[in-house]
Formats: sequence, C-alpha cells, structure tokens
Amino acid sequence: MKLWDKGYEINSQIENYTVGHDREMDLYLAQDDVLGSMAHITMLRSIELLKEDELTALLAELRKIYGMAVEGVFQIEEDVEDVHSQVELMLTRKLGEMGKKIHSGRSRNDQVLVDLRLFTRRQLRLIVQDVLDLFRALQKQSEHYASVLMPGYTHLQVAMPSSFGLWFGAYAESLVDDMTMLLAAWRQTNRNPLGSAAGYGSSFPLNRTMTTDLLGFDSMDYNVVYAQMGRGKTERNVAFAMASVAGTVSKLAYDACMFNSQNFNFVRLPKECTTGSSIMPHKKNPDVFELTRAKCNKLQSLPQQIMMIMNNLPSGYFRDLQIIKEVFLPSFQELRDILAMTTYIVDKMQVRTDILDDPRYDLIFSVEEVNRLAASGMPFRDAYRKVGMDIEAGKFTPCKEIHHTHEGSIGNLCNREIRQMMDKIVAEFDFQKIDKAIKAFGL
Repeated sequence: MKLWDKGYEINSQIENYTVGHDREMDLYLAQDDVLGSMAHITMLRSIELLKEDELTALLAELRKIYGMAVEGVFQIEEDVEDVHSQVELMLTRKLGEMGKKIHSGRSRNDQVLVDLRLFTRRQLRLIVQDVLDLFRALQKQSEHYASVLMPGYTHLQVAMPSSFGLWFGAYAESLVDDMTMLLAAWRQTNRNPLGSAAGYGSSFPLNRTMTTDLLGFDSMDYNVVYAQMGRGKTERNVAFAMASVAGTVSKLAYDACMFNSQNFNFVRLPKECTTGSSIMPHKKNPDVFELTRAKCNKLQSLPQQIMMIMNNLPSGYFRDLQIIKEVFLPSFQELRDILAMTTYIVDKMQVRTDILDDPRYDLIFSVEEVNRLAASGMPFRDAYRKVGMDIEAGKFTPCKEIHHTHEGSIGNLCNREIRQMMDKIVAEFDFQKIDKAIKAFGL
C-alpha cells in the first residue's frame, strides 16, 4: 500500500532502493505516528471534516494500535511502504472508508515531522533521567572520597595535589553543562510542525493551535516553510547535545582506563566488569570503558553525519532527509546503554587511599611550599626560585598537609551548589505537561 498510489506499478528495484531501511526505521516511530494521528483527527472533527461517531471509532482503533506499538508487536507489512501507510491500512481494514479520512489536511512530510518530534521528545526525556542517574553516582563518589588525595596532571606530568572528590565531582559538573544543551535541544524539539503539510500549508481551515495543545507542545513552528526546513536541523542540534554528553563520558572512560592500569593503579574496577586475556592469565582488562570510549567517539561524529546529509539542500522537502533517520533514531538507545553501563561501574568503583605515600609524587607539593613561603612574607617569585633550586639540588622535603578552602577546591567541593544547578535545569523540562496531554487520549 502506498499513500501516493496512482494506479501504475513502479520498478521493483527502484522501489526497494527508495524504501531502503525505512520500514525498520519507522518501527521506532509507530507509537508517535499514532499519537499524532489522534491529535490530528480530533482537530478534524472540530472543523467538521469528521463526524462525532467517526472520531469515536477511529480513536478507539488507534488506541489499540498504540498499545501494539508500545508492546513491540506492531509490524509494517512487506508490501506497505511506511508506518503512515500501515496505520491507515489497519484502520481501513477495521473501519472501511472511514479509515481513509485521517489523512485530510496532512502530507507524509508533516506527518513524519511530528513523528520525529514526538519520538525525539520521548527519547530526550529518557536521556535526561539517565544523565541524572550518572550525575548522582558521580556526586555520591565525590562525597565518599572527598578527602582522598591523588596527583593532578598537566601535560601528563605530575603537577599538583588533586583529590578523588574533585575528580568525580568534575565529571558531575560537566554533566550539568551537558544538561543545559539537552534542555536547548528539548526546547527546539518541543514545537509542533503538524499542519504544515508538504511545507506550504493547507486550504482546509486547520486549527494548529489545537493540535499543539493536544500533543503537549510548548508552541508550534509557525511558518509552514520553516517547519519543513526544521527537518534535519532539529536532529542535528539534538545530536550536538547528545555528543556533548558522549564527550564527557568518553573523557571519563579514558581516565578510568588509564587510572586502572598497573602503572597508575589509582582505581579498581569491579572484577566482574573486566575481561581476561586468552594468553595472559593475570589480565583484567577494562574492555567496558574501552568500548564506551569508542562508542562515545562514534556518537560525537553524529552531528557531522547529519550535516553532511542535509548541508547542500535548498528549502523544501527532499528524499535525502530519509537517510538521517538511519543514523539518528538508533543513537538514543546507544547513548542510553553507554550511560547505564557507566553509572553501574562508577557506582562500584573503588579508589586507592595511599597513592601519595609514593615518593614519586613528592614534587606535587612544591607549589604548596611556594605558597607557604609567600604567605610568610617572601615575594612569590623569590619563593618560586628558592623551591625550584631546592628541587634541583635534591633538598626539597614536601609538607603533605594542604589547606585548600576556596570554592571548588579540594577542601570545598561545592557539590551542593552543583546539585542545585542541575536541579534548576531539570525543572525546566516540564515533563508533567506531556504526561497530561497523552493521558487525555486515554493512553
């Protein structure tokens, strides 16, 4: 079944090529397509393009299809082109000619647009929760190991005293910035393109404000041409937000791999989370974090992939945009898997508490000695020179007591303030509005 069927057969090779992976990709969008249709036909009834009994019957059948999609049993038949066609076919089989009325005032262009917005909105909500879970695990570890010192590095050279409180806490605060990007992506996503049709509106007196409210969107994409121009742009910007999260986790994974190695021996990963060697019986490899690093770096390429697909397109719809779905739709589960695995291991990670007893790290206290001399009245540059000469002469003896008190330092992690920043951002997502909208359809 093809919504554009004109009574002639298309070359089968052309059909297979143009449909591509769209059937399997559209399974991601099934419940969102049904939800968009429920809002659309409710609006059609308000402008008298449907009768009340037709709306009641259509909504009842759509609820059943929605349930199938949520349960994972919805399928797109082999000779059916896409999810839109499959839903309409299922309605027509059950309700006859009535099922064909749901497409009035719509194009597949704005239908897939609203599907993508609803899907992305739903997935972003899950990502937000997963990021929060990792954030809380990092803050928990930051507090637990707040007073445990470790070396800080610049240029991969031993530099200054740090702490595991700082290390875990730094990644927690990084996720706050990532959440800011997710909020921006959410705000762009949470706008209604339905009613833009093929990108030029409709001569039907569509009530776009009504469908915006019914679907719990914050607003609509007002200009119908821009609504279509948003295809690809929204996905790209969401991908940038996801890439930001992936960048944070990738760096954490690199640190964890390095700190777990025998040469550093700073942290211990749970042994059940490591793998072995087929030849070396002593090996406990951090494969999970190595794969996490690779998966994160792959996700960081996602915005570029989307840009390269859409970059040279003028305004209006083009079939090129179909290919974006193939890289975009699966990416949410990939990031969710990464976040879940990272949270699990971070929560169980143990750290060594005696690292700085090793004399190789004595020189990280040189700045502390310079500061002590400067605080006692010696000019800073003279203190720096004296300590430097003592080091060169082999006469430097470290004092390992440190007193960092300013905001964000070893002795004042500001985890509470960081948590307040995160809570403030998360509160702006307003998920309850969407729950209320979906519940109103009896779902």
